[in-house]
Amino acid sequence: MLKAVLFDLDNTLIDFMHVKKSSVDAALNAMIAAGLPMDQIKARRTLYELYDKYGIEHHEIFQKFLQKVDKKVEYKILASGIVAYRKQQAGIMEPYGTVMPTLIKLREQGLKLAIVTDAPRLKAWIRLVELKLHDFFDVVVTFEDTKKYKPNPEPFEKAMKMLKVTPDECMMVGDWAERDIRGANKLGITSVFARYGALRPAKDSKADYELRNITDLLKVVEKVQKS
Repeated sequence: MLKAVLFDLDNTLIDFMHVKKSSVDAALNAMIAAGLPMDQIKARRTLYELYDKYGIEHHEIFQKFLQKVDKKVEYKILASGIVAYRKQQAGIMEPYGTVMPTLIKLREQGLKLAIVTDAPRLKAWIRLVELKLHDFFDVVVTFEDTKKYKPNPEPFEKAMKMLKVTPDECMMVGDWAERDIRGANKLGITSVFARYGALRPAKDSKADYELRNITDLLKVVEKVQKS
């Protein structure tokens, strides 16, 4: 019997990459206006190369960017970029349109809900609180909680232990087949691929189920409960 649903966060509940790209563009425009000697196209390409190297959530990425392109960190330029990034992010960050009603219906069914994300702890919690999603989840497992990235089993196992459920009693919903789906499948957790948010839309996700919209999850839950 299904007792819990585990969710990835970024690009599963939140259109994270849309927010990231828009916020990065705002930051680069502000840094150029503050004196960064670089056009935006080259600056964007250089910054994303650094994201590829250090990770999309690296907390000092703008410092590394300025060191690379200007050989020093000019704090007027750095501060201009950070402020613009934060303002843009706060202005457009929102969950996918039907996330909230879907979570409400899952809770009404008595299901436990959890987040299992590779995001840093503080950033994950800030997103959840900003979007008023934090009270829906019984458990939030972030990178710092296990120091392991999915598909390593430890993040999934920690969430299940905290929820007091077994693999056959839960499902994992995520947009990254190589991490979310592969990790769930290895443990025997019912896997659900959020194809609508996938940045890497694998032809064969190897998931037990696939979603074109987050609301489709309600039909999947019903099917699993009946099986």
